[in-house]
Amino acid sequence: MIPQPAVLHTSYALAHAPGLVRYGSKPVREAEGDPSLPARLDGALRPWGEVMAYPPNQVFIGNLAPDGLSSIPRPWYENRMEAARPDGPFGRMVTQAALYGLMKLCDDFDLLAIDERLAEQARAELTGFGHRRGRIGGAAADRIEALIEEGGGLPLYHEGRAAGFIRTAHRQDDSLTARVLLENLAAKATAALAVSDLLERSGLAAERVDYLINCGEEAVGDRYQRGGGSLSKAVGEVAGCVNATGSDVKAFCAAPVHALLAAGAMVASGLYEHVVVLGGGSQAKLGMKFGAHLRSGAPVMEDCLASMAFLVGPGEGGGDGMRIRLDLAGKHPIGAGSSARAVYEALVVEPLERAGLGMTDIDRYAVELHNPEITVPGGSGDVPRTNYRTLAAMAVLRGEIQKEDMDRFTAERGMPGFAPTQGHIPAGVPYLGHAQRAMRLGELERAMVVAKGSLFLGRMTQLVDGVSFVVEPAGP
Repeated sequence: MIPQPAVLHTSYALAHAPGLVRYGSKPVREAEGDPSLPARLDGALRPWGEVMAYPPNQVFIGNLAPDGLSSIPRPWYENRMEAARPDGPFGRMVTQAALYGLMKLCDDFDLLAIDERLAEQARAELTGFGHRRGRIGGAAADRIEALIEEGGGLPLYHEGRAAGFIRTAHRQDDSLTARVLLENLAAKATAALAVSDLLERSGLAAERVDYLINCGEEAVGDRYQRGGGSLSKAVGEVAGCVNATGSDVKAFCAAPVHALLAAGAMVASGLYEHVVVLGGGSQAKLGMKFGAHLRSGAPVMEDCLASMAFLVGPGEGGGDGMRIRLDLAGKHPIGAGSSARAVYEALVVEPLERAGLGMTDIDRYAVELHNPEITVPGGSGDVPRTNYRTLAAMAVLRGEIQKEDMDRFTAERGMPGFAPTQGHIPAGVPYLGHAQRAMRLGELERAMVVAKGSLFLGRMTQLVDGVSFVVEPAGP
């Protein structure tokens, strides 16, 4: 019997990282011509309490349904949730101290040093957590000061002080500079957070994971192979997945859906029983739209590193899993064209027609779920709403709905964006946790996840990319 692949469990994590915003790609570039920028950024960053109570963040970890955002007046950063908590039904948030502690636990080459005061905070906050790789070591404050004076790396800030340092590993290798290593270590630590949380929530022993697929955007390598990888195995080592191997999938923003389809195919073929798809945070994208936020009087909202992990395995026997309909997978072929209509014809209409289904047979579409409160001030618009309007227009052209029903289609089959704007993170998959809960409650029968990727950003092709799949409640 061919196994029925299913998403069995999901986990999402947010790590507060105000001290790392200054090292985002955009702030670093802007600071070269404006030395006062880091101080101005620090003055516009949100404290932990505000970040934790921010409604889109609470949606991300499952304490609020996406539709709940529609009833909260904007700006959301001024209408924070009362009684917010850092743990949700399928996710968690951690403070910056915990993030630095996780980075230290994930540091196999002594790249990172943090002072004892920060290490003590991290140890207290990570007590009982799944990462058990030894004690989080701290250094004397004067040792941190000496490292900063020596140079060859980056100071790391926490609570208004230089509380740590990350060094360059090789002065003649641009891929091993402190800035690149910071990105990669942050991605590793946040991915390890999500994977450990996933295993804890699922109850699956780490030793039973067979394969790991990393879908993050970082380029782990050296001067000879800038993106060689494999961060998947590095994360699996931290999480205790001693019987697993793994690889990295790169496809810009579409990578998580490519990875989940690959995981589903591995399970369906019988090659592996349990596959974990993971993606860590993109430190380079912290503060990406800070200029627009500062000009509009808003706080700098790209202040968290998001990560996620999904357990894919056999879905037989019912339960809470969501069957991945591999027969309804969509792809954007090379010759399909790059207009919005061409992309959605390939990703949505074609796979549904193949199965004799229409667009209204999908209860919910999960597209690029960028938080509009981050993107609109920067001129990028409300990305999810634009995509849902395109889908509604296509349904009109196909005669499935009337033109006057477009707003209802958008409201009922779409959702407000709530995900951090970190490339691969918003690519439809943040909805999977909510979809699983809705299916468990009998409120949702079929959802489609649609992801697009901007391959042209690498200057090797003018093409775009895209993939999609449908999930349904796992059958008996």
